Amino acid sequence: MRIGEASAASGVSARSLRHYEDEGLIVPSRFSNGFRDYCQSTIDRVLVIRSLLESGLPVRLISQALPRPTDGSDAGTDAVCAEFLHEVQSYRDRLAARIAVLSDQRAALDAYLRKARRTDRRTGP
Repeated sequence: MRIGEASAASGVSARSLRHYEDEGLIVPSRFSNGFRDYCQSTIDRVLVIRSLLESGLPVRLISQALPRPTDGSDAGTDAVCAEFLHEVQSYRDRLAARIAVLSDQRAALDAYLRKARRTDRRTGP
């Protein structure tokens, strides 16, 4: 299928499909006229990539950890999967640490606002 059809089938813009290709995440075949030809397995891969991106993983991590689409063999798939899972866990842990810091900051701001409102009520008109 051509890029417009692939975009509709995957829910990903044509621009994103080109970006995924530039990053080496997908490798569509080409028609004789040079137009991209997306097969169903490429669309399935795009859906995985989209899901990972929506989960907050950066393209850099996805491109480093996912098996290359041109590999063709399953050699090393278990190792890649284990490494990828480790990277995802590490990313999740860093995200959890950032959330904890932000939660502490929010709690401090809440405390400040409560105190400021009590003070404002006492000194108001």
